Amino acid sequence: MNILVIGSGGREHALCWAIAKSPRLTKLYCAPGNAGIAQVAECVAIPVSDIPGLVAFAKTNKIDLVVVGPEDPLVNGIVDALDAAGIRAFGPRANAAALEGSKAFMKDLFAKYKIPTAAYARFTDYDAAVAYVKKQGAPIVVKASGLAAGKGVVVAHSVDEALDALTNIMRDRAFGDSGDEVVIEEFLEGEEVSFFVLVDGKNVVPLASAQDHKAVFDGDKGPNTGGMGAYSPAPVMTDALTREVMETIVRPTVAGMAAEGRPYKGVLFAGLMITKTGAKTLEYNVRFGDPECQTLMTRLKSDIVDALEATVDGTLDRVKLDWQDGTSLLVVMASNGYPGAYKKGTEIRALDRAGAQPNVTVFHAGTKSDGGRVLSDGGRVLGVAATGATAAEAQARAYAGVDALDWPDGFCRRDIGWRAIARS
Repeated sequence: MNILVIGSGGREHALCWAIAKSPRLTKLYCAPGNAGIAQVAECVAIPVSDIPGLVAFAKTNKIDLVVVGPEDPLVNGIVDALDAAGIRAFGPRANAAALEGSKAFMKDLFAKYKIPTAAYARFTDYDAAVAYVKKQGAPIVVKASGLAAGKGVVVAHSVDEALDALTNIMRDRAFGDSGDEVVIEEFLEGEEVSFFVLVDGKNVVPLASAQDHKAVFDGDKGPNTGGMGAYSPAPVMTDALTREVMETIVRPTVAGMAAEGRPYKGVLFAGLMITKTGAKTLEYNVRFGDPECQTLMTRLKSDIVDALEATVDGTLDRVKLDWQDGTSLLVVMASNGYPGAYKKGTEIRALDRAGAQPNVTVFHAGTKSDGGRVLSDGGRVLGVAATGATAAEAQARAYAGVDALDWPDGFCRRDIGWRAIARS
């Protein structure tokens, strides 16, 4: 098979790394890719926003399957365009990608189909949103309804903080059109977990759970980021809880989307809060998480190509996935200053030494090649993943990989996996 992966981050490197191991693969391309992806795929300089260019490339190069990594092209209809050109694509069509593209749509779906979630209200009028926050009090959660690269959610611990968030989103236009509407939710207490399934429009196959670390500093301090590390599986996600989530959240969502004329195909990523009264849905994402995807791919023993193709073809009922025992844990290396201002173009050395550590795989996110050198090209730059029999073992191996790197312009959290280790 000729396969094209779309994207340039750590998630796409992990997908390419897993796809490259398939005996069914003939040729692997990635658009636009990065310096690490170039080691396992041919990178082509087409941005993810250039949907006509990507469709034309797929046609010219006789691509059998396109795997879409990021959410933006999905929400903007890349799967619709590929379908129209007769090219099979893994991911939801635009009307189904609204589950992530519009938090307002998502919350209304939850209400209609009685899917457990936080109480909410949605607003397009700034003054009405302000009045609602003042009436409800804090803590309270303010969300830009549209896509905001994982940064459009503010958990406000005071009314003033919530009002500042509303001003930033609705008046200062921090997220552009994505802030035309806001969703304001009750604050839920509990433990967050990411849960992934494959959906072919009807059939659902659970993948695995993971836990992300959003805050930039140790001890979950500082501003939220795109994710500073993750591990899989999440111990909080027991077999009983998995059954509960499948029956009360995932399957009703899949059935509801079909009933709405928006059949869902692709990976469905449920962001959950495990409260004292059970699991509640914080949000859905319509793609693999980043950095969660890296931990899933390093645990998956089955051929990922078989699972991706079955999702597209509607044959997931024939798929059974095998997973490696133990834990996979990933530490994100970010540019100094992230998530604020940071410098690009700093050299990263000793990547081979880091990847040679036992059970360690280094995934590239924001990197580029410069002759024989690898340079930073983003905020989150590398993901150092490791597997182990326990979370503690995986953590120790991952940090051995981090310490083998030579990149003084980067930093990481030093406590990734603390919840899993504390539990054990």
